[in-house]
Amino acid sequence: MLSDEEREELKAELVQLEDEITTLRQVLSAKERHLVEIKQKLGMNLMNELKQNFSKSWHDMQTTTAYKKTHETLSHAGQKATAAFSNVGTAISKKFGDMRNSPTFKSFEERVETTVTSLKTKVAGTNQGGGSFEEVLSSTAHASAQSSAGAPRRAEEELQC
Repeated sequence: MLSDEEREELKAELVQLEDEITTLRQVLSAKERHLVEIKQKLGMNLMNELKQNFSKSWHDMQTTTAYKKTHETLSHAGQKATAAFSNVGTAISKKFGDMRNSPTFKSFEERVETTVTSLKTKVAGTNQGGGSFEEVLSSTAHASAQSSAGAPRRAEEELQC
């Protein structure tokens, strides 16, 4: 239980503290306005501060041991992947080169070349009064079918590989 005198003292102290808090809030508000004015004069704004904070955080992160180890590991993995893709590309290129130099491919290439030459000759002949374009295609297909009927079955199987 408080006496009346103690109660009056506490009430007076409460009023005094509330006044001091109000004064401090006013001073703090004035200081914050002054801070904003100075930043505006210096050309500093929220976006610039965020950029600076982000840059500092990024730099701090890059200097950590975990980041350095991760960066090193990923860099090494990238180098290995690049080498592997290079080797695969070289192997595929060599395989296509080998295939192009194979007798089967050369035989196929010669037949296509012969067919194209024949078609060109017949189409050129058509312009000079020969048959229609459909007739030329038909006769070329017929000639091609005859030349491939005599070709060995093994050549077609090698092309499928």
